[in-house]
Amino acid sequence: MRGRISSFSPNRGDGMFSSAEGDFYFHCVVIADGSRTIDIGIEAQATRAVGHLGRDEVANVKPLA
Repeated sequence: MRGRISSFSPNRGDGMFSSAEGDFYFHCVVIADGSRTIDIGIEAQATRAVGHLGRDEVANVKPLA
């Protein structure tokens, strides 16, 4: 799915991905390029997945810019 990075905290290593399907949590280890950081506001692509605690999250977050 496509969306935008609506928030990201480099100190905590987590953020939120916003798309037409809703807002989803992600952790920095799922950023596809391995950088463990991503800019707020950029367009990205991600895969919806079930997280560690059974919540909807995204994985394989790829910046499109």
